[in-house]
Amino acid sequence: MQTSGWLQLLLYVVALAAITKPMGLYLMRVLDADGRTWFDPVLRPLERLTYRLMGLDSGKEHDWKQYTMAMLVFSLVSFLFTYVILRLQHLLPLNPQGLGPVSPDLAFNTAASFTSNTNWQSYGGESTMSYLSQMVALVIHNFASAAVGIALAAALVRGIARHSEKTLGNFWVDLVRVTYYLLLPFASCSPSSSCRKG
Repeated sequence: MQTSGWLQLLLYVVALAAITKPMGLYLMRVLDADGRTWFDPVLRPLERLTYRLMGLDSGKEHDWKQYTMAMLVFSLVSFLFTYVILRLQHLLPLNPQGLGPVSPDLAFNTAASFTSNTNWQSYGGESTMSYLSQMVALVIHNFASAAVGIALAAALVRGIARHSEKTLGNFWVDLVRVTYYLLLPFASCSPSSSCRKG
């Protein structure tokens, strides 16, 4: 490896070490249903509205079976949603190229890989998927599957930390809070976005 490669690696390790504690503390607040974050004034009303629309009691925690079942139901529904969108893309709007339906095996493979957060792609982007398929079926998984993974990691940590209790938190609350307080703010503050330039 050249000197520039070693310098890049060193800078990456230093940056990672520098953000570990602040990011860990912030994530701890996000995953505590009563935790306070910088985004509360804007996002707390949206969070409460989301719980109301879902008919969810955000104060009720799940045991491991309820948590697992909620995760599996969410993943199954999002998988089926993606599969149906891909199979019916020829009948849906935002398909200016007039692309046909994605084949059953490719639609299944794509839905399964995006639902499980592996995002393995065996197709040629715009030559296979319509704009709607990409925007609605696939991009949603970039948030949802990541939120599911973080929620499951939080449940695992809670299970270890709360070894004498029977609850792991609420899957739906974890999913909503991770999406609203972690993934959306960080996605909107990517290097090319306006929040960096302001």
